[in-house]
Amino acid sequence: MKFGVVIFPGSNCDEDMIHVLEQVSNKPVARLWHKERDLQKADFIVLPGGFSYGDYLRSGAIARFSPIMQEVIAFANRGGYLMGVCNGFQILVEAGLVPGVLLHNNTRKYICKNVYLKSQTTNSIVTRHISSDAVLKIPIAHGEGNYFAYQDTLKEINDNDQVLFRYCDELGNVTEAANPNGSAQNIAGVCNKNRNVVGMMPHPERAAENIVGNEHGLAIFESILGIVRA
Repeated sequence: MKFGVVIFPGSNCDEDMIHVLEQVSNKPVARLWHKERDLQKADFIVLPGGFSYGDYLRSGAIARFSPIMQEVIAFANRGGYLMGVCNGFQILVEAGLVPGVLLHNNTRKYICKNVYLKSQTTNSIVTRHISSDAVLKIPIAHGEGNYFAYQDTLKEINDNDQVLFRYCDELGNVTEAANPNGSAQNIAGVCNKNRNVVGMMPHPERAAENIVGNEHGLAIFESILGIVRA
């Protein structure tokens, strides 16, 4: 599998993502500059975290119109795998590729800390090998991560099994106290109806090596690659 990581002006997690895919997962990675239109035959596209275009207007609102996004959207509409992390998730919702929107955190403050997640489904490429009993400790770093959708949309994504992750406490309890940003129903990640486009606010690439003291994020990359731990 060949990955393509899109780099926007203001991306700051692109090299982190590339390092995990290339050096930790041993997969080829193409760096895709936002002004390009060639996806370089990538099989899986990643929109990384950061502050694309300085987060002017709404986060992700300008990046959504970058030249390369026309190709990324067409790729996703053809069934290609696409993942957005943090700012990448914000770009996905701005492009209408996944349901919902991301609002300012209910604290009105930027939040950078470890949080806990539980997978809500095995019916996605990023969660297919993650047990529903597993509790993942993954960092967040965002000011606009408050996931919002109207009640009919929330019902639809729950009915369609499109919720990928929910914030929980370290014991796996999904509670209001474990919700770091006010997200509806503690939602931390969702996918589209076709299940090939996924978005999540936490940063698995920041928790994928022993050298950083946390390898919980590897579960997501191993799931993408079809690796089942013994």
